[in-house]
Amino acid sequence: MFRKPISIFSYVYKQTQANFLDLNKQLNKKSGFSQMDKQKIYFPNLNGLRFIAAFLVIIHHIEQLKSISNLENYWGTIPFIGVIGKLGVVLFFVLSGFLITYLLLSEEKSFDDISIKKFYMRRILRIWPLYFLIIILAFFVLPYINLFTLNGFGINSIHADLAIKLVLYALFLPNIVLSMLGVIPYASHTWSIGTEEQFYLVWPVFMKYLKKNRILLMFIIIVTYLLFRLFLANPLSDFIPYKNIIREFWSTFSIDCMAIGGIFGIMLFRNDRFLYLIKNNLTFYFSLAFVSILMIKGVYIPYFHLDFFSVFFGIIILNFASNDKIKISLENKYFNYLGNISYGLYMYHPIGIILAIYLTVAIGHPTNWLIYPLSLLFTIIIAGLSYKYFETYFLKFKHKFSKVLSGNSTGQ
Repeated sequence: MFRKPISIFSYVYKQTQANFLDLNKQLNKKSGFSQMDKQKIYFPNLNGLRFIAAFLVIIHHIEQLKSISNLENYWGTIPFIGVIGKLGVVLFFVLSGFLITYLLLSEEKSFDDISIKKFYMRRILRIWPLYFLIIILAFFVLPYINLFTLNGFGINSIHADLAIKLVLYALFLPNIVLSMLGVIPYASHTWSIGTEEQFYLVWPVFMKYLKKNRILLMFIIIVTYLLFRLFLANPLSDFIPYKNIIREFWSTFSIDCMAIGGIFGIMLFRNDRFLYLIKNNLTFYFSLAFVSILMIKGVYIPYFHLDFFSVFFGIIILNFASNDKIKISLENKYFNYLGNISYGLYMYHPIGIILAIYLTVAIGHPTNWLIYPLSLLFTIIIAGLSYKYFETYFLKFKHKFSKVLSGNSTGQ
């Protein structure tokens, strides 16, 4: 039954890889240098972790969209479902903090400087095209297709305060739209993209101009973030103009989680003297098992929930990236491919889920045994096609702004 879709997935995978190799050759010919002329850093297993993070979010939203579609679901009944969505996003945040910090330090070491302009250009080419495509689809295409209309979210609801919503999305403030103006189907999950962009805006500036005691700087950022969040929750802060907006924005800013990732990136880059406490099999396996158990049980840590999990995510990331003694590997062609298209998986997955729900309802079998694999399959196909025919067009220009190449040159 599924042989044809699987063959499509295989085709998209092979064509994407071939397409990127061809782009590399074209770029090298035009620029007159090879990638060997640039420093290249590759951390194993991180693509697999990107896919796992996206998959956790997909599971979370499958149950949410089943609930909205009035299908049997586990939304609000199984704690695991309730916590994994946000924790999947936090895993992305810690990965970003870890990798971006390490790459900026590598650029500084190799070239005695950090180019903020080139950093911004790399992020623009990677993030903006797909982000704005999703916003256009969510506001001006999908609301006019009955298949994608969700209960309680008609065109009137989506287009209410349209100008304000569009301005906030254009300014990469989707987290404010979500918290203050309500849900926009197929776009509200981009709140985390806004958070990432806000992080990217300030992080290279911190790294470029604050060169001493960087780990201390990370701790200051974390403590300041948490204290200000606590202050905003207290009536003593009621004098602040637009307090509610600021509080909602601050609750999703999550620079603390990214700073935790940054601490692990600095420790690995410097080969810190305390690294042996973190980079070892015992610490890794304990952290992996501990976090898995807490997530399965849906445990919530009051106030420090995201920071608590971020620390263990950082330990897991660091070991997966640099500890060659661990026996668990996510390094294979399937995880690498899914990690390469993980941005698309995250951005398109609500569309893939609704297609799966629609199809299973149409054939009279809206069961998890069909909804889950079809949601994943449709999302992979859409993300793979988007990567090949849309995103890669922009990614090929990233090399012009990259002194340090990361990953397998896929532009992550």
